Amino acid sequence: MKHKRNSQSLRPESQMMTAGFFAPWSQGSASCPIFATSNYVFETAEQGENAFALAYGLRTPKGTEKPELIYGRINEPNLQIAEERLTIFEKGAKDCAIFSSGLSALTTAFLEFLKPGDILLSSTPLYGGTDHFLTKILPSSGVKVIFCDASDTRQKITELINNEIKDGGKLAMIFIETPANPTNSLFNIRMFRELADRFSDTTKKVLLAVDNTYLGPIWQSPIEHGADLVHYSATKYIGGHSDLIAGACLGSRELIQRMKIRRTFMGNMSDPFTCWLLLRSLETLQVRMDRQACNATKIAKYLNQHPLIEKVYFLGNLSEKDNAQYFIKNTQCVGDGAMIAFDVKGGKKASFQFLNALKLAKLAVSLGSTGSLAEHPYTMTHADVDPEVKNKLGITESMVRYSVGVENYRDLIADMEQAFKAIK
Repeated sequence: MKHKRNSQSLRPESQMMTAGFFAPWSQGSASCPIFATSNYVFETAEQGENAFALAYGLRTPKGTEKPELIYGRINEPNLQIAEERLTIFEKGAKDCAIFSSGLSALTTAFLEFLKPGDILLSSTPLYGGTDHFLTKILPSSGVKVIFCDASDTRQKITELINNEIKDGGKLAMIFIETPANPTNSLFNIRMFRELADRFSDTTKKVLLAVDNTYLGPIWQSPIEHGADLVHYSATKYIGGHSDLIAGACLGSRELIQRMKIRRTFMGNMSDPFTCWLLLRSLETLQVRMDRQACNATKIAKYLNQHPLIEKVYFLGNLSEKDNAQYFIKNTQCVGDGAMIAFDVKGGKKASFQFLNALKLAKLAVSLGSTGSLAEHPYTMTHADVDPEVKNKLGITESMVRYSVGVENYRDLIADMEQAFKAIK
Protein backbone atom coordinates (compact mmCIF):
# COMPACT_ATOMS: atom_id res chain seq x y z
CA MET A 1 0.00 0.00 0.00
CA LYS A 2 1.05 3.60 -0.50
CA HIS A 3 2.35 5.58 2.45
CA LYS A 4 -0.43 7.84 3.70
CA ARG A 5 1.84 10.58 5.03
CA ASN A 6 2.57 13.39 2.59
CA SER A 7 6.18 12.89 1.48
CA GLN A 8 6.63 16.65 1.20
CA SER A 9 6.51 16.85 5.01
CA LEU A 10 9.38 14.39 5.34
CA ARG A 11 13.05 15.32 5.47
CA PRO A 12 15.28 14.07 2.63
CA GLU A 13 16.81 11.18 4.58
CA SER A 14 13.30 9.86 5.28
CA GLN A 15 12.15 10.21 1.69
CA MET A 16 15.09 8.08 0.51
CA MET A 17 13.23 4.95 1.61
CA THR A 18 10.19 5.37 -0.66
CA ALA A 19 10.43 8.29 -3.13
CA GLY A 20 9.79 7.37 -6.74
CA PHE A 21 8.98 3.71 -6.06
CA PHE A 22 5.51 2.13 -5.87
CA ALA A 23 5.77 -1.39 -4.42
CA PRO A 24 2.58 -2.89 -6.02
CA TRP A 25 4.10 -2.28 -9.47
CA SER A 26 6.97 -4.63 -8.50
CA GLN A 27 5.13 -7.57 -6.98
CA GLY A 28 5.02 -5.84 -3.59
CA SER A 29 8.79 -5.72 -3.26
CA ALA A 30 9.81 -3.81 -0.10
CA SER A 31 12.79 -2.25 -1.89
CA CYS A 32 13.33 -1.33 -5.50
CA PRO A 33 14.50 -4.34 -7.57
CA ILE A 34 17.05 -4.19 -10.38
CA PHE A 35 15.28 -3.79 -13.74
CA ALA A 36 17.49 -5.96 -15.91
CA THR A 37 15.91 -5.35 -19.28
CA SER A 38 17.05 -3.49 -22.35
CA ASN A 39 13.69 -2.33 -23.73
CA TYR A 40 10.10 -1.63 -22.64
CA VAL A 41 6.77 -2.49 -24.28
CA PHE A 42 4.37 0.18 -25.54
CA GLU A 43 0.63 -0.39 -25.25
CA THR A 44 -0.04 1.59 -28.43
CA ALA A 45 1.89 3.09 -31.33
CA GLU A 46 0.64 6.52 -30.25
CA GLN A 47 2.30 6.03 -26.86
CA GLY A 48 5.57 5.18 -28.61
CA GLU A 49 5.35 8.26 -30.79
CA ASN A 50 4.77 10.48 -27.77
CA ALA A 51 7.61 8.86 -25.80
CA PHE A 52 10.20 9.36 -28.55
CA ALA A 53 9.13 12.95 -29.17
CA LEU A 54 9.95 13.79 -25.57
CA ALA A 55 13.12 11.71 -25.35
CA TYR A 56 14.57 13.23 -28.54
CA GLY A 57 13.69 16.79 -27.59
CA LEU A 58 11.05 17.17 -30.30
CA ARG A 59 8.69 18.55 -27.68
CA THR A 60 9.09 19.92 -24.17
CA PRO A 61 7.79 18.10 -21.07
CA LYS A 62 4.49 19.30 -19.67
CA GLY A 63 4.86 20.43 -16.06
CA THR A 64 6.49 17.64 -14.06
CA GLU A 65 5.92 15.06 -16.80
CA LYS A 66 8.42 12.21 -16.71
CA PRO A 67 9.56 10.42 -19.87
CA GLU A 68 8.05 7.08 -20.82
CA LEU A 69 10.26 4.02 -20.52
CA ILE A 70 11.65 3.17 -23.95
CA TYR A 71 15.12 1.66 -24.03
CA GLY A 72 17.99 1.31 -21.54
CA ARG A 73 20.17 3.86 -23.32
CA ILE A 74 17.46 6.48 -22.90
CA ASN A 75 15.92 5.76 -19.51
CA GLU A 76 15.03 2.97 -17.11
CA PRO A 77 13.34 2.70 -13.67
CA ASN A 78 16.46 2.45 -11.50
CA LEU A 79 17.92 5.51 -13.21
CA GLN A 80 14.72 7.54 -12.87
CA ILE A 81 14.21 6.71 -9.20
CA ALA A 82 17.85 7.47 -8.31
CA GLU A 83 17.57 10.81 -10.12
CA GLU A 84 14.38 11.68 -8.26
CA ARG A 85 15.86 10.85 -4.88
CA LEU A 86 19.12 12.74 -5.45
CA THR A 87 17.07 15.76 -6.54
CA ILE A 88 15.33 15.66 -3.16
CA PHE A 89 18.68 15.94 -1.37
CA GLU A 90 19.97 18.81 -3.54
CA LYS A 91 18.31 21.98 -2.27
CA GLY A 92 17.04 24.18 -5.09
CA ALA A 93 17.37 21.51 -7.79
CA LYS A 94 14.38 20.62 -9.96
CA ASP A 95 15.86 17.71 -11.88
CA CYS A 96 18.87 15.42 -12.04
CA ALA A 97 20.77 13.47 -14.70
CA ILE A 98 22.94 10.55 -13.63
CA PHE A 99 25.92 9.50 -15.75
CA SER A 100 28.43 6.68 -16.01
CA SER A 101 31.07 8.74 -14.13
CA GLY A 102 31.69 12.17 -12.67
CA LEU A 103 33.86 13.13 -15.62
CA SER A 104 31.13 11.95 -17.97
CA ALA A 105 28.67 14.34 -16.30
CA LEU A 106 31.16 17.22 -16.53
CA THR A 107 32.23 16.67 -20.12
CA THR A 108 28.62 16.28 -21.25
CA ALA A 109 27.82 19.70 -19.77
CA PHE A 110 30.84 21.31 -21.42
CA LEU A 111 29.93 19.80 -24.79
CA GLU A 112 26.26 20.78 -24.48
CA PHE A 113 26.68 24.37 -23.32
CA LEU A 114 29.94 25.46 -25.00
CA LYS A 115 30.71 26.00 -28.66
CA PRO A 116 33.76 27.10 -30.68
CA GLY A 117 34.69 30.70 -29.87
CA ASP A 118 33.27 30.54 -26.33
CA ILE A 119 35.30 31.29 -23.22
CA LEU A 120 35.17 29.14 -20.09
CA LEU A 121 36.43 30.60 -16.81
CA SER A 122 37.51 27.87 -14.40
CA SER A 123 38.82 27.79 -10.86
CA THR A 124 42.07 26.02 -10.04
CA PRO A 125 43.21 23.64 -8.63
CA LEU A 126 40.88 21.01 -10.02
CA TYR A 127 40.59 17.26 -9.81
CA GLY A 128 43.28 15.92 -12.14
CA GLY A 129 40.86 14.42 -14.68
CA THR A 130 38.92 17.68 -14.96
CA ASP A 131 42.17 19.62 -15.33
CA HIS A 132 43.26 17.33 -18.16
CA PHE A 133 39.99 17.80 -20.06
CA LEU A 134 40.06 21.60 -19.69
CA THR A 135 43.73 22.08 -20.53
CA LYS A 136 44.35 19.37 -23.13
CA ILE A 137 41.05 18.37 -24.75
CA LEU A 138 38.45 21.16 -24.68
CA PRO A 139 40.73 23.77 -26.35
CA SER A 140 40.91 21.53 -29.43
CA SER A 141 37.15 22.15 -29.81
CA GLY A 142 37.78 25.88 -30.16
CA VAL A 143 36.87 26.78 -26.58
CA LYS A 144 39.22 29.14 -24.74
CA VAL A 145 39.78 28.14 -21.10
CA ILE A 146 41.09 30.66 -18.57
CA PHE A 147 41.83 30.06 -14.90
CA CYS A 148 41.64 31.86 -11.58
CA ASP A 149 42.61 30.72 -8.09
CA ALA A 150 41.27 31.42 -4.61
CA SER A 151 43.70 34.29 -4.04
CA ASP A 152 42.39 36.28 -7.03
CA THR A 153 40.15 39.25 -6.25
CA ARG A 154 36.90 40.03 -8.04
CA GLN A 155 38.69 42.92 -9.79
CA LYS A 156 41.52 40.71 -11.01
CA ILE A 157 39.10 38.06 -12.31
CA THR A 158 37.02 40.75 -14.06
CA GLU A 159 40.14 42.09 -15.76
CA LEU A 160 41.10 38.55 -16.78
CA ILE A 161 37.73 38.09 -18.48
CA ASN A 162 37.80 41.52 -20.13
CA ASN A 163 41.26 40.84 -21.56
CA GLU A 164 39.93 37.71 -23.24
CA ILE A 165 36.65 39.08 -24.62
CA LYS A 166 38.15 42.22 -26.13
CA ASP A 167 39.31 40.17 -29.12
CA GLY A 168 35.78 38.99 -29.87
CA GLY A 169 35.39 35.96 -27.62
CA LYS A 170 32.34 35.56 -25.38
CA LEU A 171 32.21 34.24 -21.83
CA ALA A 172 29.72 31.36 -21.88
CA MET A 173 30.31 29.49 -18.62
CA ILE A 174 32.02 29.78 -15.26
CA PHE A 175 33.04 26.51 -13.64
CA ILE A 176 34.28 26.30 -10.05
CA GLU A 177 35.29 23.37 -7.88
CA THR A 178 34.68 24.36 -4.28
CA PRO A 179 36.20 23.21 -2.02
CA ALA A 180 39.08 22.53 -4.38
CA ASN A 181 40.71 19.12 -4.61
CA PRO A 182 43.06 18.61 -2.76
CA THR A 183 43.75 21.95 -1.00
CA ASN A 184 40.22 22.62 0.34
CA SER A 185 40.42 26.17 -1.09
CA LEU A 186 37.00 27.82 -1.18
CA PHE A 187 35.46 29.92 -3.96
CA ASN A 188 32.61 32.36 -3.38
CA ILE A 189 29.65 31.02 -5.37
CA ARG A 190 27.61 34.24 -4.99
CA MET A 191 30.50 36.33 -6.28
CA PHE A 192 30.85 34.15 -9.37
CA ARG A 193 27.06 34.33 -9.87
CA GLU A 194 27.38 38.12 -9.94
CA LEU A 195 30.25 37.89 -12.42
CA ALA A 196 28.22 35.52 -14.61
CA ASP A 197 25.29 37.95 -14.59
CA ARG A 198 27.58 40.87 -15.39
CA PHE A 199 28.82 39.17 -18.56
CA SER A 200 25.42 37.82 -19.61
CA ASP A 201 23.30 39.61 -22.20
CA THR A 202 19.84 39.35 -23.72
CA THR A 203 21.00 36.69 -26.18
CA LYS A 204 22.69 34.31 -23.78
CA LYS A 205 23.01 33.77 -20.05
CA VAL A 206 26.46 32.91 -18.71
CA LEU A 207 26.02 29.65 -16.81
CA LEU A 208 27.60 28.98 -13.44
CA ALA A 209 28.50 25.33 -12.79
CA VAL A 210 29.84 24.06 -9.46
CA ASP A 211 31.59 20.78 -8.71
CA ASN A 212 30.30 20.04 -5.19
CA THR A 213 31.89 16.61 -4.83
CA TYR A 214 34.05 17.51 -1.81
CA LEU A 215 31.10 18.58 0.37
CA GLY A 216 28.27 16.64 -1.20
CA PRO A 217 24.61 17.62 -0.99
CA ILE A 218 24.77 17.58 2.83
CA TRP A 219 27.37 20.24 3.64
CA GLN A 220 26.84 22.73 0.77
CA SER A 221 23.94 23.67 -1.53
CA PRO A 222 25.36 25.59 -4.51
CA ILE A 223 22.01 26.27 -6.23
CA GLU A 224 20.85 28.23 -3.18
CA HIS A 225 23.87 30.48 -3.69
CA GLY A 226 23.32 31.05 -7.41
CA ALA A 227 24.68 28.02 -9.29
CA ASP A 228 22.85 26.88 -12.43
CA LEU A 229 24.37 23.40 -12.46
CA VAL A 230 25.77 21.25 -9.65
CA HIS A 231 28.10 18.37 -10.49
CA TYR A 232 29.12 15.31 -8.51
CA SER A 233 31.33 12.37 -8.84
CA ALA A 234 28.64 10.14 -7.35
CA THR A 235 31.38 7.55 -6.89
CA LYS A 236 32.38 9.52 -3.80
CA TYR A 237 30.04 10.36 -0.88
CA ILE A 238 26.80 9.63 -2.76
CA GLY A 239 27.92 6.09 -3.62
CA GLY A 240 30.09 5.96 -0.56
CA HIS A 241 31.27 2.34 -0.52
CA SER A 242 34.10 2.21 -3.11
CA ASP A 243 32.02 -0.17 -5.23
CA LEU A 244 30.58 1.91 -8.06
CA ILE A 245 31.45 4.58 -10.62
CA ALA A 246 28.84 7.25 -11.41
CA GLY A 247 28.33 10.98 -11.85
CA ALA A 248 25.46 13.41 -11.55
CA CYS A 249 24.39 16.86 -12.69
CA LEU A 250 21.49 18.77 -11.11
CA GLY A 251 19.74 22.03 -11.89
CA SER A 252 16.62 23.42 -13.52
CA ARG A 253 14.32 21.18 -15.57
CA GLU A 254 15.20 23.09 -18.73
CA LEU A 255 18.98 22.67 -18.37
CA ILE A 256 18.84 19.07 -17.19
CA GLN A 257 16.47 18.16 -20.03
CA ARG A 258 19.16 19.37 -22.42
CA MET A 259 21.71 17.24 -20.57
CA LYS A 260 19.46 14.19 -20.80
CA ILE A 261 18.92 14.62 -24.55
CA ARG A 262 22.69 14.96 -25.05
CA ARG A 263 23.16 11.89 -22.84
CA THR A 264 20.75 9.88 -25.00
CA PHE A 265 22.96 10.36 -28.04
CA MET A 266 26.28 10.00 -26.22
CA GLY A 267 25.09 6.84 -24.48
CA ASN A 268 26.81 7.70 -21.21
CA MET A 269 24.03 7.20 -18.68
CA SER A 270 24.50 4.97 -15.65
CA ASP A 271 23.37 1.34 -15.82
CA PRO A 272 20.54 -0.29 -13.76
CA PHE A 273 22.81 -2.11 -11.32
CA THR A 274 24.86 1.00 -10.54
CA CYS A 275 21.69 3.04 -10.05
CA TRP A 276 20.34 0.32 -7.75
CA LEU A 277 23.53 0.61 -5.69
CA LEU A 278 23.05 4.38 -5.59
CA LEU A 279 19.52 3.90 -4.25
CA ARG A 280 20.95 1.77 -1.46
CA SER A 281 23.62 4.36 -0.72
CA LEU A 282 21.22 7.31 -0.64
CA GLU A 283 19.38 5.66 2.25
CA THR A 284 22.46 6.06 4.46
CA LEU A 285 23.99 9.23 2.97
CA GLN A 286 23.09 11.49 5.89
CA VAL A 287 24.26 9.15 8.65
CA ARG A 288 27.49 8.26 6.85
CA MET A 289 28.46 11.86 6.20
CA ASP A 290 27.55 12.91 9.74
CA ARG A 291 29.91 10.25 11.11
CA GLN A 292 32.67 11.12 8.65
CA ALA A 293 32.48 14.82 9.56
CA CYS A 294 32.68 14.02 13.27
CA ASN A 295 35.70 11.78 12.71
CA ALA A 296 37.43 14.40 10.54
CA THR A 297 37.20 17.03 13.27
CA LYS A 298 38.90 14.68 15.75
CA ILE A 299 41.62 13.68 13.29
CA ALA A 300 42.35 17.28 12.26
CA LYS A 301 42.78 18.22 15.91
CA TYR A 302 45.33 15.43 16.27
CA LEU A 303 47.21 16.43 13.11
CA ASN A 304 47.29 20.10 14.10
CA GLN A 305 49.46 19.21 17.08
CA HIS A 306 51.72 16.60 15.48
CA PRO A 307 55.43 17.58 15.27
CA LEU A 308 55.89 15.96 11.83
CA ILE A 309 53.14 18.03 10.21
CA GLU A 310 53.90 21.40 8.62
CA LYS A 311 50.36 22.37 7.62
CA VAL A 312 46.85 20.93 7.75
CA TYR A 313 44.32 21.81 5.02
CA PHE A 314 40.89 21.41 6.63
CA LEU A 315 37.86 23.70 6.58
CA GLY A 316 37.48 23.33 10.33
CA ASN A 317 40.86 25.01 10.79
CA LEU A 318 39.74 28.29 9.21
CA SER A 319 39.49 31.27 11.55
CA GLU A 320 38.94 35.02 11.33
CA LYS A 321 42.59 35.56 10.42
CA ASP A 322 41.91 33.68 7.17
CA ASN A 323 39.61 36.55 6.13
CA ALA A 324 37.96 35.71 2.80
CA GLN A 325 38.16 31.93 3.19
CA TYR A 326 36.62 32.10 6.67
CA PHE A 327 33.84 34.37 5.36
CA ILE A 328 33.04 32.00 2.50
CA LYS A 329 32.90 28.99 4.78
CA ASN A 330 30.54 30.68 7.22
CA THR A 331 28.18 31.97 4.53
CA GLN A 332 28.30 29.08 2.06
CA CYS A 333 29.05 25.84 3.90
CA VAL A 334 27.06 24.13 6.64
CA GLY A 335 29.84 21.70 7.58
CA ASP A 336 33.60 21.25 7.47
CA GLY A 337 33.51 18.12 5.36
CA ALA A 338 35.63 15.03 5.83
CA MET A 339 38.55 15.69 3.50
CA ILE A 340 41.90 16.58 5.03
CA ALA A 341 45.21 17.27 3.34
CA PHE A 342 48.45 17.79 5.23
CA ASP A 343 52.10 18.46 4.50
CA VAL A 344 54.54 15.99 6.06
CA LYS A 345 57.96 17.25 7.08
CA GLY A 346 60.60 15.53 4.98
CA GLY A 347 59.03 15.90 1.54
CA LYS A 348 58.17 13.06 -0.82
CA LYS A 349 60.31 10.48 0.99
CA ALA A 350 58.58 11.09 4.32
CA SER A 351 55.09 11.24 2.85
CA PHE A 352 55.68 7.94 1.01
CA GLN A 353 56.98 6.32 4.19
CA PHE A 354 53.86 7.45 6.01
CA LEU A 355 51.53 6.18 3.28
CA ASN A 356 53.31 2.85 3.01
CA ALA A 357 53.02 2.28 6.76
CA LEU A 358 49.26 2.82 7.06
CA LYS A 359 47.40 -0.34 8.04
CA LEU A 360 43.77 0.66 8.64
CA ALA A 361 43.38 3.42 6.05
CA LYS A 362 43.81 2.13 2.50
CA LEU A 363 46.42 3.58 0.15
CA ALA A 364 44.06 4.35 -2.73
CA VAL A 365 42.61 7.23 -4.70
CA SER A 366 38.97 8.36 -4.63
CA LEU A 367 37.24 9.70 -1.53
CA GLY A 368 34.02 9.75 0.45
CA SER A 369 33.95 6.01 1.15
CA THR A 370 32.98 4.30 4.38
CA GLY A 371 36.62 3.20 4.59
CA SER A 372 39.32 5.83 5.06
CA LEU A 373 41.56 6.40 2.04
CA ALA A 374 44.94 8.12 1.71
CA GLU A 375 46.97 9.07 -1.35
CA HIS A 376 49.75 11.32 -2.69
CA PRO A 377 48.13 13.99 -4.92
CA TYR A 378 51.36 15.23 -6.53
CA THR A 379 52.18 11.87 -8.11
CA MET A 380 48.74 10.24 -8.21
CA THR A 381 45.42 12.10 -8.69
CA HIS A 382 47.15 15.28 -9.90
CA ALA A 383 50.11 13.66 -11.68
CA ASP A 384 49.10 15.20 -15.03
CA VAL A 385 48.74 18.77 -13.70
CA ASP A 386 51.49 21.20 -14.71
CA PRO A 387 54.21 21.08 -12.00
CA GLU A 388 54.39 24.88 -11.88
CA VAL A 389 50.65 25.05 -11.23
CA LYS A 390 50.88 22.41 -8.53
CA ASN A 391 53.69 24.17 -6.71
CA LYS A 392 52.03 27.57 -7.03
CA LEU A 393 48.81 26.27 -5.48
CA GLY A 394 50.48 24.33 -2.67
CA ILE A 395 50.18 20.81 -4.09
CA THR A 396 53.71 19.77 -3.17
CA GLU A 397 55.50 16.46 -2.85
CA SER A 398 55.02 16.76 0.91
CA MET A 399 51.22 16.63 0.70
CA VAL A 400 49.07 13.68 1.70
CA ARG A 401 45.31 13.66 1.01
CA TYR A 402 43.20 11.79 3.53
CA SER A 403 39.53 10.90 3.07
CA VAL A 404 38.03 10.18 6.48
CA GLY A 405 35.75 7.16 6.74
CA VAL A 406 33.25 5.90 9.32
CA GLU A 407 35.67 3.81 11.40
CA ASN A 408 36.22 4.65 15.04
CA TYR A 409 38.29 7.82 15.01
CA ARG A 410 40.51 6.50 17.83
CA ASP A 411 41.59 3.61 15.63
CA LEU A 412 42.28 5.92 12.70
CA ILE A 413 44.44 8.17 14.88
CA ALA A 414 46.31 5.14 16.27
CA ASP A 415 46.91 4.01 12.67
CA MET A 416 48.32 7.43 11.80
CA GLU A 417 50.50 7.45 14.89
CA GLN A 418 52.19 4.17 14.03
CA ALA A 419 52.61 5.31 10.42
CA PHE A 420 54.35 8.53 11.51
CA LYS A 421 56.81 6.41 13.49
CA ALA A 422 57.89 4.76 10.22
CA ILE A 423 59.28 8.07 8.95
CA LYS A 424 63.09 8.08 9.12
